[in-house]
Amino acid sequence: GGEAIEVEIVRSAPAGIKLRSDKGINLPDTELDLPALTATDLKTLDFAAKNVDLVGLSFVRRPSDVDLLDEELAKRNARRLGMVLKIENRQAFENLPRLLMAALRYPPVGIMVARGDLGVELGFERMAEVQEEILWLCEAAHVPVIWATQVLEGLAKKGLPSRGEVTDAAMSSRAECVMLNKGAYLANAVKFLDDVLVRMQDHHQKKTPMLRKLKVSEGRWHEE
Repeated sequence: GGEAIEVEIVRSAPAGIKLRSDKGINLPDTELDLPALTATDLKTLDFAAKNVDLVGLSFVRRPSDVDLLDEELAKRNARRLGMVLKIENRQAFENLPRLLMAALRYPPVGIMVARGDLGVELGFERMAEVQEEILWLCEAAHVPVIWATQVLEGLAKKGLPSRGEVTDAAMSSRAECVMLNKGAYLANAVKFLDDVLVRMQDHHQKKTPMLRKLKVSEGRWHEE
């Protein structure tokens, strides 16, 4: 009796890929009119209001989503909680200046660069540029950034990092926080990341110069 969609697979790895349940689906070219907070989210907030230090807002798209979360926190006398906006889709990236202006009314606030979904939504070939623009905007707004998704993933899961992962981890030093994912070698990954970040302190500086004009502000970042 529920709604359904028909999916056509047009490309996969030569050996094939298993489609498992409870996995996300990205619709990069579609603006979905979905609520920012579901009924399950509201129940989770009841628990979070009494037991956590901050809440993350996944798939945020517009300033009204931020306002809604604040309203729900206020109902639970939990406006003291930190708020982390996860930038995961095209709408969030293009609305980031407005999202920051909205979120700054409800400190403390931070931004998470959720690079997995963001890469699918915007194209992996644009991720380097998109990351830089998010860092620039958040630096200008004095909002801390969490660098997330697949940081030292090979090391955390298999015990050995790739050269690309090490370079990526070094680049994360421009953010205020770096998030690692689960894995059998997670403790090793934490120690390795700490060593990389300490060594990079003298090489990477925060983006302190005056903010230059960004492509996202002109609405043309995806036209080139």
